[in-house]
Amino acid sequence: MPSGIHHVTAIAGSARRNLDFYTGTLGLRLVKKTVNFDDPGSYHLYYGDGAGHPGTILTFFPWEGAPPGRLGIGEAQETVFSVPEGSIGYWTQRLIEKGVAHDPPAKRFGETTLAFKDRDGTRLALAGVRGAEAAPGWSATEAPAEHAIRGFHSVSLLLAEAGPTAAILTDVFGFVADGREGLTQRYRAPGVEVGGLVDLRTAGEFLMARQGAGSVHHIAFRAADDAAQAAMVKKLVQDHHLRTTEQKDRNYFRSVYFREPGRVLFEIATDPPGFAVDEPVASLGQALKLPPFLEGRRAAIEAALPKLD
Repeated sequence: MPSGIHHVTAIAGSARRNLDFYTGTLGLRLVKKTVNFDDPGSYHLYYGDGAGHPGTILTFFPWEGAPPGRLGIGEAQETVFSVPEGSIGYWTQRLIEKGVAHDPPAKRFGETTLAFKDRDGTRLALAGVRGAEAAPGWSATEAPAEHAIRGFHSVSLLLAEAGPTAAILTDVFGFVADGREGLTQRYRAPGVEVGGLVDLRTAGEFLMARQGAGSVHHIAFRAADDAAQAAMVKKLVQDHHLRTTEQKDRNYFRSVYFREPGRVLFEIATDPPGFAVDEPVASLGQALKLPPFLEGRRAAIEAALPKLD
């Protein structure tokens, strides 16, 4: 079974500003409010659809005062969400009303796409997709349900050369080549409706990316379970001679990380156990959730975190 995108994790500055933009302007649900397990003095905020399905989750490490990143090769260039085909006009007007800088709508691979940036400079876009209205969206926001974001459409990677990265996408994750426009080669995960596209943009010799606020930290691909993840790791090591981390328990999924040949940080994340493992779906994102090994430090962690209210 091909593996689509599980989640995308980026870096932000102000946590409060980040929360306002993604739940307010874009109308996503705050699915999980926790901390960076490796840096518990900062939040890890997860945004997605109503139930936090894989393929809808954009997460952030909000590091207060983080300097801006610099786009370059070896990094995700843009994260694209799906909206219904007829909703691009609504979103163009909404971005204007909210004072969000954006490009004019343009055609990409036959779909109308609206590119813009968040307050930290994170590169985003909305793609009008035929039939997207059939997928569930989160509607408890200002944005009407019929125009709601329906999860990921695609991510694009900026690379010196696309071939070695394409080999990982096709051989390990089951993607297939699906067309080219200019210097961009599209890859599709057959049968994956949400988060099933990756675009590889070849830049040749260019500046290397420098991570900071507005940068994508890593891209996670889905594994159905631990066995599927282990099979992917075996292929990476034996067939592609890449090194991976050990499996890490992230409470809501189990993760393995590696640098693909183009130097983008990839993660393989299991679908289970999901975001309802420690709170009901109805109240996702309302309380600060900590992993068991941090519960004993809850009072100190809560006192150090910036206020979101």
